[in-house]
Amino acid sequence: MLWVLVLHIVALLFWAAALLYLPALVAAVDARRAEITESPPDHASLARFVHTHVATPAALIAIMSGTVVFLMDRTVEVWLMAKLTLVTGMVICHAFTGLLILRAERGAVGRTGVWAWLLAITLCLLMAGIIWLVLAKPTLEGTPWAL
Repeated sequence: MLWVLVLHIVALLFWAAALLYLPALVAAVDARRAEITESPPDHASLARFVHTHVATPAALIAIMSGTVVFLMDRTVEVWLMAKLTLVTGMVICHAFTGLLILRAERGAVGRTGVWAWLLAITLCLLMAGIIWLVLAKPTLEGTPWAL
């Protein structure tokens, strides 16, 4: 059981690090593209590589190992449901990061950098919320709908 939890935490760290790195990488490429008149032929390899070979496998491992931990502990509490809601937000941001990378690869100069920074801020807020929920494990006692 402990090794599954460790696997979950390590995969989450890799996923979070990759998701925080990618918007900065896309914003940097967008800022540099404004200065370059002609883009290099294979300019998108780093962002695509990090997204497909680091972030996505780490996300899948984190979600699968988290599911195993959930099934083994049989924990059904309000804080866990709130955490899973925030994780769903991270998954949506993960997909949006992929779309942002595709937009940057196509050379869409303009608001790509702004979207990248908004994405990074959203991810930071989601991750901070997840960390707080996991460490504090708040309860909502006295409410009729609390589990």
